[in-house]
Amino acid sequence: MICPKCKTDMEPIEFEGVEVDRCKNCKGIWFDVGEEGWLFGADAAKAIDTGDPSIGRETNEIDNYRCPRCDGGMLRRVDPKQSQIRYEECTSCKGSFFDAGEFTDLLKDSIAGLSKTRKKSK
Repeated sequence: MICPKCKTDMEPIEFEGVEVDRCKNCKGIWFDVGEEGWLFGADAAKAIDTGDPSIGRETNEIDNYRCPRCDGGMLRRVDPKQSQIRYEECTSCKGSFFDAGEFTDLLKDSIAGLSKTRKKSK
């Protein structure tokens, strides 16, 4: 698979039985539909999202590219619970692309939100 943002080869990586694809250059991450839902916590983010967030912010500005899996169109999405989290989703196969640092932010904010919810319920 070729990275949709920087056009470099992506490599499969595995964490806890879930295989995703990560760009060898910009470290963007491709999740086939549903894969990101199986990964949760700081350990997953540390193992998978190894790129420099400042490079991720730069590549996030690239918005004219096609899905690396099926060549479908990509739409920018915002996490409904965390509006600062932005990623791209394929309109055809529903896979998702996270620029370097975005998956870590998603998991970090999800964990923080769970912690706040637990404190309120006590």
